[in-house]
Amino acid sequence: MKKRKGIPEGLWTKCENCNEMLYAQKLQENQLVCPKCDHHHSISAHDRLDFLLDPDSFQEMDEMMETKDVLQFTGTASYTDRLKHYQKKSGIQEALVSGLGKIESIPISISVMEFAFLGGSMGSVVGEKITRSIEMATQNKIPVIIVSASGGARMYEGMLSLMQMAKTSGALSRHSEKKLPFISVLTHPTMGGVTASFASLGDLIIAEPKAMVGFAGARVIKETTLQDLPAGFQTSEFLSDHGLVDLIVPRLQMRSVLANLLTYLGHAPV
Repeated sequence: MKKRKGIPEGLWTKCENCNEMLYAQKLQENQLVCPKCDHHHSISAHDRLDFLLDPDSFQEMDEMMETKDVLQFTGTASYTDRLKHYQKKSGIQEALVSGLGKIESIPISISVMEFAFLGGSMGSVVGEKITRSIEMATQNKIPVIIVSASGGARMYEGMLSLMQMAKTSGALSRHSEKKLPFISVLTHPTMGGVTASFASLGDLIIAEPKAMVGFAGARVIKETTLQDLPAGFQTSEFLSDHGLVDLIVPRLQMRSVLANLLTYLGHAPV
């Protein structure tokens, strides 16, 4: 009897929300949004840039900037070893990709966080790259877009990580003084020091559906306040109802919505 060949790995994937089996290529073409239940799966920084920007318009900045273990953090594994592991796994040097690009021919400076790299945590290099991308936008008189996906400040760098909250916020303040827009895009999850700094400072704040956005986790807040939390607490829908989020935009519509907003804000194609 002829042995039946197995199905090659990677052709199919299961939706983590509805358990539907999905053809991987079709899911990728749908920007990793489940066509059955509309669940927004995690997406890499480079995929997000491909989906948002005009083809061949992205010019990456500070691609090879690397983190140094200044504090000599020790634990079950050294910080340096962890960095090397995630660099190899993700193919990028840090938890953020930044540079110049265009959306429907409108020039922008864009930074996209990579959650798969140490939970998208913000250390000194992530903060420096964001700051440089903002300063480049200010210099070139173009808008800033930052797409957040992060667990917050990076514990391995201690105070050096927390300093990035002030540094990025200061750069955005100088950008705002030049009457230049900043659009903040919140994706699942956006937490901790990232939420408490640049992610909440957008002239317009957009979120993907059902994204978790907050500072501390719900369990910590409940144990600290001794209060029952509202249903849907820390979802983008809850935050939209209470004024923190201006728009909830599905991923498949994000590019066109950003282009329209940039036009409304006075930035034309070139």
